[in-house]
Amino acid sequence: MPESDRPDLFAIARRVAESARGSEQIEAYVVRGRETDVRVFEADVESLSVSETEGMGVRVVVDGRQGYAWVGSLEADLLDETVEEARDNAEFGEFDEANGLLAPAEVAATHAVDLDLWRDELFAVSTDAKVKIALAVEAATRAADHRVRGLEDATYGDVGVEAAIVNSLGVEAFARRTACSCFAAALAGEHSETQTGYGFSVARSPEELDVDSAARDAADRAVRLLGATQPRSARLPVVLDPMVTASFLAIIGGALNGESILKGRSFFAGRDGQDVAAANVTLIDDPTDARAYGASTFDAEGAPTRRNALIVDGTLRGFLHNRTSGHRAGVGTTGCAIRSGFKSAPGVGARALSLRPGSDDHDAVIASIPDGLYVQSVSGLHSGVNTVSGDFSVGAEGLLIRDGALAGPVREITIASTLPRMLLDIVNVGADLTWLPSNATGMTLLIGEMSMSGR
Repeated sequence: MPESDRPDLFAIARRVAESARGSEQIEAYVVRGRETDVRVFEADVESLSVSETEGMGVRVVVDGRQGYAWVGSLEADLLDETVEEARDNAEFGEFDEANGLLAPAEVAATHAVDLDLWRDELFAVSTDAKVKIALAVEAATRAADHRVRGLEDATYGDVGVEAAIVNSLGVEAFARRTACSCFAAALAGEHSETQTGYGFSVARSPEELDVDSAARDAADRAVRLLGATQPRSARLPVVLDPMVTASFLAIIGGALNGESILKGRSFFAGRDGQDVAAANVTLIDDPTDARAYGASTFDAEGAPTRRNALIVDGTLRGFLHNRTSGHRAGVGTTGCAIRSGFKSAPGVGARALSLRPGSDDHDAVIASIPDGLYVQSVSGLHSGVNTVSGDFSVGAEGLLIRDGALAGPVREITIASTLPRMLLDIVNVGADLTWLPSNATGMTLLIGEMSMSGR
């Protein structure tokens, strides 16, 4: 759609917010976006979709009762109907004195940072050119090693999203970002054995993608698992691959969610100010870092984002809050409201978790231990991790470490500990900060001891 024909998102959001009656509070979250997804298989397009979406989510709060409704259109009459629906829903909402919208005074001391997250050139790239990127990823992965028999997946995807937030108390915010990625899942084999490895690249625009790196990583990670065996059970140091570290941090971030803390559904509950990790551990959520996939100038309620220090030198210093959880906790918002889109009301969550990097690169972290386990990937995170009790037990595959170097590949193992123990047992945080398409960054991470269950 030409820029001149696009409806102004702020104008729409303001009109809706200004329709508040009496003691009502109204928030309009108006979104417009475009996505492209390409999947190829054996040098041919398997699936292709290009979609444009626009819509609005509206919250109405009246005397401590909240109603929410959404519509996948920006037509004026449909927007008005959606406001009425939210009003009706508020009448049946459960009373909570914490219900309410963000007021300007609550964020007056926090200034929004200026982030360069938008690339007009993303929309100038033709769909044919985007298909060629996916085909190039597949071809480069096949060519990376003669043992690559094929690909489980080869994809290209991108998104451009703009969102305006206006509420009747006077908060106004606008955020937009573009992102794209290419991905390969290589299938490497010898004789009857097949192993899988993944590689990807993320950027703000297609020309910033590193297709060769994604292909090489996918092939290397698959090939090095060939010949994997099931080792004997042991307790040993464990080194997490950057992608596994990102998954670990996402779990920790979920346990630092203010809503979970208030409900007592986190092993961090009641531990504010206590030592919860090794002294070399500093965990932050910093969506003001433009390199992060989840970077944003504002959160999903219109509060400016900020750098939140959660664990500092091993000591628990704070939690993640939106306006409602912050009000209940008596600390206010930390700019951590998130949404999955205009169809949902804001919740709480991290956007850009990261550990403070250490000084050792990937190879140096591995070389620092004579014997151990390098975990390349894990499975069963949803069923094997409990953020209330802290239990951690997941399936894994990777390589043994012998004499400070990667050795034989292993499979069909389980690694286990507890989340509190893992945090306290962090021995080394790598310097290899890796930006991933998630709410957490990765780096090589050495945990002093975990249980490895094999045969």
